Amino acid sequence: MIHLADRDLSPTRLFPEQLSVNNYQGYYRRYRMKEIQLTRNQVALVDDDMYEELNQFKWFANKGKKTFYARRMAPTINGKQGVIHMHHEVMGKPPKGLMPDHEDGNGCNNQRYNLRFVTNRQNSQNKKNVKGTSKYPGVDWNKHAGKWHARIQINGKTKHLGIFADEEEAFEVYQNAVNALGETVIGEI
Repeated sequence: MIHLADRDLSPTRLFPEQLSVNNYQGYYRRYRMKEIQLTRNQVALVDDDMYEELNQFKWFANKGKKTFYARRMAPTINGKQGVIHMHHEVMGKPPKGLMPDHEDGNGCNNQRYNLRFVTNRQNSQNKKNVKGTSKYPGVDWNKHAGKWHARIQINGKTKHLGIFADEEEAFEVYQNAVNALGETVIGEI
């Protein structure tokens, strides 16, 4: 059996006339994909060429903080049983210092185009619709000052970068701080 992580990770690209669009999932139909039924009335989206290998297992929907993730029970070894994440089956275990990220924020969308390895900081930048914050990572509204506050986490400690009247200026300062650490800002800005 071929381990799923040993596969070519490049997505199968289609021409627009080949795309099949579903009313409720048109966004996810960017590439050929199939659905795997999960518990809790959820479905996992996977690339066509991975469907048979993944669908041979019983997967369940596990609720994270903001989204569901597809998981299954691992075989019992020495009396211990673990959990296997579908995204790890698709892309393998992350290198040290990185974690898997579902670019669109849907933890059940395990198509290759949607998965990537990112740092913890980059994963935090990818959060969608966080109430009371800026549209930019590293920036939030300081209601006491009536201005935008830029800050960054470094080794678990928050470093305040300043208070700004302009949201974009606060983001620029945050972006410069991230770049100075040798990292990059990701997500739709």
